[in-house]
Amino acid sequence: MRSLSLLTPSGSLTLGNLLGALRPMRDAVAGADCFYGVADLHALTVEHDPAVLRERTRELATCLLAAGLDGATLFRQSRVPAHAVLAQLLESVAGTGELGRMIQFREKARAHRGDGLPVARASLFTYPVLMAADILLYRPDRVPVGDDQRQHVELTRDLALRFNARYGPVFTVPELVVPKAGARVMDLADPTRKMSKSDAAHGRGAGVIGLLDPPEVVRRTIARAVTDGDVGPDAVRADRATKPGVTNLLEILAACGGDAAGITTYGALKRSVTDAVVATLEPVQRRYAELAADPGHVEAVFAAGEARCREVTAPVLAAASTAIGL
Repeated sequence: MRSLSLLTPSGSLTLGNLLGALRPMRDAVAGADCFYGVADLHALTVEHDPAVLRERTRELATCLLAAGLDGATLFRQSRVPAHAVLAQLLESVAGTGELGRMIQFREKARAHRGDGLPVARASLFTYPVLMAADILLYRPDRVPVGDDQRQHVELTRDLALRFNARYGPVFTVPELVVPKAGARVMDLADPTRKMSKSDAAHGRGAGVIGLLDPPEVVRRTIARAVTDGDVGPDAVRADRATKPGVTNLLEILAACGGDAAGITTYGALKRSVTDAVVATLEPVQRRYAELAADPGHVEAVFAAGEARCREVTAPVLAAASTAIGL
């Protein structure tokens, strides 16, 4: 089994990323050949500061190691040239109509209009093709996909089928699978939305707990978490429809190994959640500090992973180039 996941350095990782993504990625290492990448090329699709992007890339790479993903092949997307080259080839079998129908393009194009360009960046428009290249280079049989990326992975299948039909059987056409759900952590200030690292990056992080937040920041963030006006012995109960804030706190508590038994007040719940979250983050933060003090080790781990990625992707890119006539 081969597993592939890429994370974009669009902001600092959150508690939600740890519980919902990094933990399942870590657990998958035991049973699969895992490739986990920092998708720095994807970060170029919107306005960015180059120095900030480099810092976020370094931070994300260090966080992946600190979260226990060192058993996987770790890489930076831009250090494996086959990703960009295959994306160029796949653009020759992709149509502007199907790219224009991508929901995320339409939403992000509206959000980032006015970032220094008159319209959305071309790289945002072709982003799904680069994502297809990311996937097809590693010839996975199955691709785990959430609802927000389903359309992009369906396009990946379409491009693979179209390329194979026109130029020869080069790509494995991956099957879409819904992965076992990790913990779904919602924003503490708005529990109808997922906790997002992009929100924190743009100054809208009042309900976001960062992976590297110190205990006093975690405590303040949870203390301000939305609950409701319900009182009484059964006020602390899970009900996503009518008590989304309380439900979110209870789910975070459970995901961090805590127990809500005997908790009857919101104050007690928030104190328990704080203790559980701080305890969950502490070993990751401790390891992060050790790695940050030894950046050469992080660089060596990623350089070795990138060398392996170049070996794995070279024959796929060579086959695609030959098939298309180059």
